[in-house]
Amino acid sequence: MSTTSITPDEIAQVLLAGERNRTEVAQFSASHPDLDVRTAYAAQRAFVQAKLDAGEQLVGYKLGLTSRNKQRAMGVDCPLYGRVTSSMLATYGDPIPFDRFIHPRVESEIAFLLKQDVTAPATVSSVLAATDVVFGAVDVLDSRYEGFKFTLEDVVADNASAGAFYLGPVARPATELRLDLLGCIVRVDGEVTMTAAGAAVMGHPAAAVAWLANQLALEGESLKAGQLIFSGGVTAPVPVVPGGSVTFEFDGLGVIEVAGA
Repeated sequence: MSTTSITPDEIAQVLLAGERNRTEVAQFSASHPDLDVRTAYAAQRAFVQAKLDAGEQLVGYKLGLTSRNKQRAMGVDCPLYGRVTSSMLATYGDPIPFDRFIHPRVESEIAFLLKQDVTAPATVSSVLAATDVVFGAVDVLDSRYEGFKFTLEDVVADNASAGAFYLGPVARPATELRLDLLGCIVRVDGEVTMTAAGAAVMGHPAAAVAWLANQLALEGESLKAGQLIFSGGVTAPVPVVPGGSVTFEFDGLGVIEVAGA
């Protein structure tokens, strides 16, 4: 256990090296028990800024811990968020490249493409009014930590385990769908393993986006027109293995199949 504080930039550099080299890193919270969420978000910003400095673009945000079950498991009472950059957007139909990730897991999401800025105080209604279309989506999680184990502070610093994102083949206006009732079926190698509806995400996926808009406002940031917001896992993460496949069937939003290459 270290008695020396670690800086956000130092955390970011370790995580960037782990991602680049596909090597797991130790949890920072284990050696630095004084690590707090504010420092973790500062590390996340440094982690993402390095990508932007290298030529990537910020395309949106992702939410995590949007279900009460996940929050209780982590001992927290609110979601977390990460940032999505251009290199994280995967092409529909392409396999998950195992030469890029350490130990990928996939979960279903509902993604919002904004046509207007979302300002605080945001609500479900204001988010829906600001949304152009929604997609079924898949979040490829890839924690840089050993054994995919981490505390809240660790995962925040690690950009909410963001790896890659697939958008489904169907885009629909948000007002055409009851997003809280929108169902998703998950099949692993053809066998149904779980089902859930959009209400698993904070009662309504747009409620998660509203929470994010209000949280960012406290940090002097905001959700902008043209950004994609991945609203949090509708279903639990599923590990992906070479040669295996996971299929997500969304009511009214098409099917996404991801395979391990």
